[in-house]
Amino acid sequence: MATLKTIRKRIVSVKNTQKITKAMKMVSAAKLRRAQQRLMGARPYAQKMNELVSHIAALAPSSAHPLLGRREEVKKVEFLVLSSDRGLCGGFNGNLLRKVERQMVAGKQKYEQIQFSVVGKKGRDFFVARHLTPEQTQTSIYDTFNFAQALNMAAQITEGYLTEKFDEYYLAYNKFISAISQEVVTIRILPFEVHTTDTQTSSENYTPEYIYEPSRAGILDALLPKALATTIYQAFLESIAGEHGARMAAMDAATNNSREMIRRLTLQSNRLRQAAITKELMDIVNGAEAL
Repeated sequence: MATLKTIRKRIVSVKNTQKITKAMKMVSAAKLRRAQQRLMGARPYAQKMNELVSHIAALAPSSAHPLLGRREEVKKVEFLVLSSDRGLCGGFNGNLLRKVERQMVAGKQKYEQIQFSVVGKKGRDFFVARHLTPEQTQTSIYDTFNFAQALNMAAQITEGYLTEKFDEYYLAYNKFISAISQEVVTIRILPFEVHTTDTQTSSENYTPEYIYEPSRAGILDALLPKALATTIYQAFLESIAGEHGARMAAMDAATNNSREMIRRLTLQSNRLRQAAITKELMDIVNGAEAL
């Protein structure tokens, strides 16, 4: 049974931990506000970019650009997984990485080759522990990640697709829903998935034809790499905001748990102290009776 001195040391230790978790919650809340502002500012641009590319590509044949045409037989698939560099954020990384692992295990029955690249130390450690070696690993880039880096990443992915290094490319990340909620999302970013419009059924769904200068193919050459980079950049912003939200919620729960633990330990300490006082009084009474 724990002694009174041991319990008091535990109370002090838990109080120190509580101060740390409370401070981390406040830091994450401040970072979340900034990340959420960046995310909300980028979402309308990404949405309009996707609408524009879908509109142009819907009126063009799949042969108009190599990034639009799907391969007849999909044999090689690659994933880009966006995890975090730091932990203490609840199930933010675990939910994502376990889902990607299940998808890759299921994909081994469909595809001849499955490769993956990882962003973040937690994703790297997760797969290395399972004896899976990522093709590429990038860490400590979230704080400085910008659209120029997204363009470079998109260029590398596009080159890999055009050289038939893979037939499909998927992006896995945590989509930011709210400060306490994230959704694990896996989307195919290559080849581009075009949502065609039925122009024959309803005038409301009519997709107007435009005159393109210099040409539709030329515009697709300029837009598709930017659209791909926009999708990647948007996913990074979603992941960053989701990480701060998950860490804020986790630290808030840890602070509340510390408060409850301190209450229980204090109650246990009071009971032991009361028992010790009662024992001393009984010893004094017994000694007086003996005299």
